[in-house]
Amino acid sequence: MTAKLDYSQLREQAIALRRAGKSRREIKDILGIGSNETLGKALRGVPPPEWTRRPRAKDERHAKARELRAQGLTYNEIAAELGVSKGSISLWVRDLPRPGRLSYEESRRRSAEGTAAYFRERRVIKEAERREDVAAAAAQIGELNDHEILIAGAIAYWCEGSKRKPHRPYDRVQFVNSDPRLILFFLRFLHVAGVEPDRLACRVHIHETADVGRSQQFWLDVTGLKPEQFRRPTLKRHNPKTVRKNTGESYHGCLIIDVLRSADLYRKIEGWAAAAMTVPDQF
Repeated sequence: MTAKLDYSQLREQAIALRRAGKSRREIKDILGIGSNETLGKALRGVPPPEWTRRPRAKDERHAKARELRAQGLTYNEIAAELGVSKGSISLWVRDLPRPGRLSYEESRRRSAEGTAAYFRERRVIKEAERREDVAAAAAQIGELNDHEILIAGAIAYWCEGSKRKPHRPYDRVQFVNSDPRLILFFLRFLHVAGVEPDRLACRVHIHETADVGRSQQFWLDVTGLKPEQFRRPTLKRHNPKTVRKNTGESYHGCLIIDVLRSADLYRKIEGWAAAAMTVPDQF
């Protein structure tokens, strides 16, 4: 593990784990540090855990060292866990029987547990970083005005909506998506474009093995439209050979939104999208 990290990265992760309440031994296991000296340098300047400040801390560490030794831990492992020297550990536990060597299987198991613990910690850190990045990007955009909504909505439609084809020469607005946020944004776009809600007709498109009634109610709640504006759901036949990931209570299928009398709106969307996607020569 340490070969993959430079010292600054190692110190940064060690400090983060220490502040998260991890013991020295846990930090060594997670980061794959083999030397107490290396760990000590990485944690230099970081205050010790609060429990070491309590009265009788030495007595408690003494008892804890004996408990860990009885569990089969080595001097190095106990020293890393308690943050004391290997010499002190030797004085405290040398009267206890020496634990036998770990079997190959046990060594593999501990190594696997240490690796898994490391990546669990990394996932927590990465997820926190990801959320910060997403929040910062959202702050850059801020609240959209009507002009920006028309641009973004036209692009969204050109990605997810039905388009005129040589074999289907019809100008009609039909939008399909499974993301409730994008469906709500498209409804907002239609509102800005001047489309009244009573011109909308919806249909749920979903696998026949799903809970169709629950999904229909889900989309009714999302859109806030009237039940009579929802047509009979379209069911997709189940293929037993296909291993589907979109299952369970979070699966609600796709919602198809048809805008009635929408030829004029379709032409506007085509124009808005074309203008937004035009690349200037000097780009």
